[in-house]
Amino acid sequence: MGWELEEVERPFIDQLKKLGWQPIEGSLDDPVVTHRTHFTEVIQEGVLRRQLRTLNPGPDGLPWLDDARMAEAVAAITHLGTHKLMEANAKATGLLINGLTVEGLPGWDGGRGQTIRYIDWENTSNNSFTVVNQYRVDCPPGFNSAKAFIVPGLVLLVNGLPLVVVECKSPSIPEPLAAAVDQLRRYSNQRRAAFEVEENEGNEPLFATNQLLVATSLDEARVGCVGATFDHFSQWKTVVNSHGAGSELQVAASLGRSTLSEQERLIAGLLTPAHLLDVVRNFILFMQSDGQTIKTVCRYQQYRAVNLAIARLNNGQTRLQHGEHDQRGGIIWHTQGSGKSLTMVFLVRKMRGDAQLRRFKVVVITDRKDLRRGLMPTLAQGAGRRAGMALPRHSCQNCICADHLWQQQRRSGLEAVDRRRGAGAVDQTI
Repeated sequence: MGWELEEVERPFIDQLKKLGWQPIEGSLDDPVVTHRTHFTEVIQEGVLRRQLRTLNPGPDGLPWLDDARMAEAVAAITHLGTHKLMEANAKATGLLINGLTVEGLPGWDGGRGQTIRYIDWENTSNNSFTVVNQYRVDCPPGFNSAKAFIVPGLVLLVNGLPLVVVECKSPSIPEPLAAAVDQLRRYSNQRRAAFEVEENEGNEPLFATNQLLVATSLDEARVGCVGATFDHFSQWKTVVNSHGAGSELQVAASLGRSTLSEQERLIAGLLTPAHLLDVVRNFILFMQSDGQTIKTVCRYQQYRAVNLAIARLNNGQTRLQHGEHDQRGGIIWHTQGSGKSLTMVFLVRKMRGDAQLRRFKVVVITDRKDLRRGLMPTLAQGAGRRAGMALPRHSCQNCICADHLWQQQRRSGLEAVDRRRGAGAVDQTI
């Protein structure tokens, strides 16, 4: 434990602190130290309530959430109505991204329901970012036969909600990353879900709002999400930010280093507060596979490519401005297995969240019917998180799918698509 603390955990916390995270030294004896009343609690409810009031002002700019609405907002994110972790995680993620609609006030906005935000996505500094080491959580009945409680190395909380869990291992032990991932899966009861062990273990509620799992031994570091096995944890190899900019040399210089370790690169590229919120909002998907729900978080190349593309679309010169060529286009080169389909999904999803880009139509051209069948449902799920933007033809009049696009083309081709108002997606197989 001593080596893990000094060689891996302390440097991790120190770097987070420089990025704006507030550190708290955890306690195995007193939950109040970590802003909780009992070790059975997985969130910092007092912090959450304070942030809900701050992030959701009324029409006069003052807090308007009364006790009933506050209790409704807290209950929605803490009592998710399902005993399956993946379903709970998907529901909690939806609440984090879209908020919760509650009854409004008479005379305000026509008495319409108002959406309570758990996170301020637009102004990162309005949120509370806390990192707690040795975050003890008691295992509930039925999960405590082997261990009475768990103590994740680091828990990163945003507005009192645990979004990231980190397990640190000393680089001197054999296969430290495998050990860290196994421990994360034990904490979240994923070994039992995969029938690798017979008894329930850990504390699933701690992972209901979780978005990222990090395994690190300083020189090596990997990131995954709930449900991932070791093979699905991957490196994060970029420090590019949500605007497509970033220099590894600058990050290394700020840490007094000539080069970055994998841990330092992952922290700078993924856990900088603005980067983390960007990933949670735009680069996480829940998909169906063989009748099961799986969670997917982007890989570093997808994050980098999408943000560079968004920056080009927003800042590139038009043909009129440039005088010769439109500078907003480009090509993203992919290797086989690099996730090009999901890159498209993430790009459309982020475009739909951008005020300047959401009005544009997206044309997806494929050369295989099986790719079309696999891509369009994923594209619909990924980009359809906002009302009126779902892509399937039965729920979006602005969208034209391949199986009836041909009939449209027979009459007037893509020109007819261009005349349709509003954003949409066009899928054509060649």
